Amino acid sequence: MPELAEVQFFRKRWDPGLAQKVIAVLLHPKASVFRGCDIAQLAASLTDSTLLSSAAAAKQMLFRFSGDTWLGIHLGMTGELTIQPADFAPRKHDHLVLRQRDRSLVFSDHRMFGRIQFSLGPSAPDWWTSIAPAISSDSFTVDSVANFLRRRARSPVKAVLLMQERFPGIGNWMADEILWRAALHPKQPAGTLTTEQITTLHRECRWVCRQALKIIGNEGDALRDPPKTWLFPHRWEDGGRCPKTGAKLLREEIGGRTTCWSPARQKLTH
Repeated sequence: MPELAEVQFFRKRWDPGLAQKVIAVLLHPKASVFRGCDIAQLAASLTDSTLLSSAAAAKQMLFRFSGDTWLGIHLGMTGELTIQPADFAPRKHDHLVLRQRDRSLVFSDHRMFGRIQFSLGPSAPDWWTSIAPAISSDSFTVDSVANFLRRRARSPVKAVLLMQERFPGIGNWMADEILWRAALHPKQPAGTLTTEQITTLHRECRWVCRQALKIIGNEGDALRDPPKTWLFPHRWEDGGRCPKTGAKLLREEIGGRTTCWSPARQKLTH
């Protein structure tokens, strides 16, 4: 599933359409990505509107159009945004096409775990403003992380890092990366972390998010992987080696998610 940096990358793909009018809206009205949407109102409101701005937060995107029209997109597991020619004809998995004079803005989703949200009004909708403060924000403090961990004391720290109400945008691979850098075992109960470990966890959350946005959430044509000094390139298959210790990595399902860690570096202490 796309995480913080991948969402930012895909969000930028629609930037060429900024300040341009939507002359037609093409969609698959029965696609489950539109669950909860008034399809007719969405199409009518977006037609002849101008794309004014875009933003990404956590795992979601927001596109603001003239006429107080707000479009939210969650990519799910397989969603993506692309730019296509103006005369583009939607294929089976192209569920939303915003046709402009010089291009088409396309949302595709093969498995339809993504979601389109739509709202009208002068202010950003609740489903956007209720997203937790970014990890890069001043609200993401060591104390806030400590309190959150304390309230989930028995949960493995890996599972806690995936909770979007405190760690927005962090998904499976980013959580593994953060714990590997912090030298914390993914099964470590959240309530057993020391003050020093929590401070380290907070620091690595910020660092991984910042660097992932810089490396992956870039403006190039293709997604870039982090360098081999990261856990990321080594975590996907059995037999990978820890880039810090050279020891063999382990993979196991923890909290319902496939998790990778370095037993030589990440020790379970409780």
